[in-house]
Amino acid sequence: MLGQYVHLFGEKLVRRRPLKPREESESHVAHLNTFDLVVLGVGRILRPGVYILAGKVAKFIAGPATIICFLVASLSTMLSGLYYAELGAQVARSGSVYFYSYVTMGQLHAFITGWNSILSLVIGTARVAKAWSYIFDRLIGSHISQVLQECFLPIPLHHILVLGVHESALVTKVSTGLSLLVLSLIILSGFMKGDLHNWQLTEQDYTLATAGSNDTSRLGPLGSGGFAPFGFEGILRGAALCFYIFFGVHIIATKGEEALTPHRSIPLGIVISLFVCFLAYFGVSAAVTLMVPYYQIHPYNPLPQAILHSWGALAGYVVAVGTLCALTSRLHSAVCRMPKLIYEMAEDGLLFRGLTRIHACAHNRVKSIMAAGILAGVMALLFNFTDLVDLMSIGTLLSYTLVAFSVLVLRYQPHQNFSKNKRTEDKTEMGPVVEESPLESAPEAGTSNPLKSLCNPISTTPTRKSGQIVCGCAFLLVLLLTILSLLLALWPSQVFSGDPGFTAGAVLLLLLIAGITAIIWRQPQNPSPLPFRVPALPVLPVLSIFVNVYLMMQLSSVIWAEFGIWNAVGFAIYFGYGIRHSLEEKSDPQPPASTSQTLHEHTPSAESS
Repeated sequence: MLGQYVHLFGEKLVRRRPLKPREESESHVAHLNTFDLVVLGVGRILRPGVYILAGKVAKFIAGPATIICFLVASLSTMLSGLYYAELGAQVARSGSVYFYSYVTMGQLHAFITGWNSILSLVIGTARVAKAWSYIFDRLIGSHISQVLQECFLPIPLHHILVLGVHESALVTKVSTGLSLLVLSLIILSGFMKGDLHNWQLTEQDYTLATAGSNDTSRLGPLGSGGFAPFGFEGILRGAALCFYIFFGVHIIATKGEEALTPHRSIPLGIVISLFVCFLAYFGVSAAVTLMVPYYQIHPYNPLPQAILHSWGALAGYVVAVGTLCALTSRLHSAVCRMPKLIYEMAEDGLLFRGLTRIHACAHNRVKSIMAAGILAGVMALLFNFTDLVDLMSIGTLLSYTLVAFSVLVLRYQPHQNFSKNKRTEDKTEMGPVVEESPLESAPEAGTSNPLKSLCNPISTTPTRKSGQIVCGCAFLLVLLLTILSLLLALWPSQVFSGDPGFTAGAVLLLLLIAGITAIIWRQPQNPSPLPFRVPALPVLPVLSIFVNVYLMMQLSSVIWAEFGIWNAVGFAIYFGYGIRHSLEEKSDPQPPASTSQTLHEHTPSAESS
């Protein structure tokens, strides 16, 4: 009896959102070429938050090696972007990453993805609000009280959204244009007024700076000096913080249905967009560290200070005003996207139904907008800027890990046939093309010799048994990679110095990881054609999961505790409300989200988050 109850409960956790057919009038016409996708991606990824982050990372964490931190983050994000592209190709419909997860991986996976995406958007809004207040306070002479400085901005912007998005569209366009001008000015100034000696600072330079400073408390640590004053550990720590700055690459992957040549334009759009944004972030961080010694950079107002240091007061004020415009544009963009995701999850029943209320006059999501505004305001009030950046980074890294895991599992599952349009579904209903099922054409792998099926499966196409093997191995891989990352993050010197216990443990973990990866590699992959497929499976997803988890381990235990509290609240909402009020729970009993289920199409209620 208990076993049956556990089985039914497990089925609820993996129920997938059924894709229903949509009308022809709802279909998107393919019209986006590679250039359109690049523009879309750059607009979403290029964040003015780098104006603040570059100063913090350079002063306290990585020094001039901040540019390497952005390089590491951009390369890992590029891999995650390719996973998003394949996940979107599985569904072949424009929608949010939460929607894709619900369709392909099941309810619990979707809730975790959506809940942590809300965290990233809330933290992003609160972080930009605090940065805006820091710079504005500095601009007028630091006369704003600490309380107003930390919480006066987010709520008014959400009230603007309640009145309607169109009313503030002009402000967004003007702010975006000014931010691009400021970004260009900063990069040019850095290469015109910069000094390469600031990448080769020594203890003597630090002593002179200390002697010539009236307030030595504003000086950051010297470290060992030079280009990477805080060593390899500082670069990894900085890369972990820089990850969130590239969050948004998934917007390109969600446009597969609207792309003219998705198999080519989506991966190219992702790579080119990330390259353009990396060049911008590289230019900003290089300019700041060339113009000002890294230990003298203002952590919350780095760019106006750098321009002031090189060009004078007037240029500093111009850059400060331009930075405020850029932050205003990004803040408006963040508070526009966040209510959409909250509304979508509430409409599915995973969050409270009251959040789906539509305003009678403005015709917008008034409850979800106000909920997003309150969350952002509370976060801005309770957390300092550093904690907000850390929280957003850990949420982003978890999202990248989940999408890599999804692609690793889904590629080895049988019978994932996604209908492209209603006509295809009609054909299936009138007379489906019957293909020989691997479940019928070959004996179930492992029926005669379970151990043999791990390395030498009988069928050349995925079966239910081979799919279950991959699922189990993937979960075990995540566990082993987490243990290895923890070992390398907490005791790196003991591991690499040859300590018998730590080194033997790391080698054993590596052997187990290699063996399990080989087992997954031996399983047959799904041959169904997709517009885009990630190459080098299963090695590439395993490598991405390891890098993401390892960088998550670079963050402090306090951040992990705060992140755990956020997810504990989410699980309480899901298990206390969402699992009982979801649309799948109220509809007719659905079969469990087995990997052999055939999916049909349905229009998501919100665009990409």
